[in-house]
Amino acid sequence: MNILLVGLGGMGTCHYMNYQHIADARVVACVGKSDSDRASAAAWGLPIYASIADACANEAVDVIDVCAPTYLHKLLVLEAAAQKKHIICEKPVALHLADAEAMYAAAEENGVQLYIAQVLQFTREVETLREVVRTERYGKPLDGCFERLTACPKWSQGGWLLEKEKSGLLPFDLHIHDLDVIVSLFGKPDSVTFTECEGRGKAYAEQYRFLYGYRNGLNVCAEAAWFNAAIPFTARWRVYFERGMLICDANGVTGYAENGEVTKYDVTDPVQVDCGINLGKSGWFLRELSHLLDCAKRGEPSPLVPKHRVLDVVEILEKI
Repeated sequence: MNILLVGLGGMGTCHYMNYQHIADARVVACVGKSDSDRASAAAWGLPIYASIADACANEAVDVIDVCAPTYLHKLLVLEAAAQKKHIICEKPVALHLADAEAMYAAAEENGVQLYIAQVLQFTREVETLREVVRTERYGKPLDGCFERLTACPKWSQGGWLLEKEKSGLLPFDLHIHDLDVIVSLFGKPDSVTFTECEGRGKAYAEQYRFLYGYRNGLNVCAEAAWFNAAIPFTARWRVYFERGMLICDANGVTGYAENGEVTKYDVTDPVQVDCGINLGKSGWFLRELSHLLDCAKRGEPSPLVPKHRVLDVVEILEKI
């Protein structure tokens, strides 16, 4: 599969490094306009073009991978769809439901697939939780709690992450990971409430707590924050079931059954890649991109990141 990489920042670099570990994947060219884009393309020995159309006119391309900032996603996906190439697009697909629907419609009209890179679906941790929920190993879920916290991301090029109209701020950039998992496991919530806080002089909320309610009695809470504090990145969750609990934290994934049985689940990826960003080595993106390329070869949608769920998540976040 010949890949055109659009955007060579942190996520573009992450995707490029992982493609090097997929046997039938080959990045053949890049699209970018900045000095840093040109420097990365030169370091990787790849031609760089100013537009998707120019790249596709000069290179044999099977898949277009959009890793540009969020506010450029719609424009770039529409350009990619017009080239009749399958598309991988980093999350979030867009900041507005109408834009996301237009992007999927363009892909469908041109006979191609649009895949949104919700990477948590491809982690061994979420895979384990999905299987425990599916098999009802500890019974039905009764309550869940998800947490995703970090220091304020001041590293984004041009500071676009801190502009609402460009990034969607905390809900779309950080909380979207957990919300995608929540909706994939439990369905679209029947009610959504939240609190938020921000310090003096801030133009954005620094911390949110969300509560998602379901008519069956299930409640799921989540917290997301860009703290004005130099804390390490923290992501963890726990789900309480009728007959036990599953916890994911710095110790891995552990199940605690009502009868006293404790299960340590193996969530180690056999192949771990240095992604070139602040996540260190993992197999997350390798598993994600391998899956999406396999789907693209068959011209089929991804069962792990279906259109209906992507749209449900955008609809919830846009209302928030």
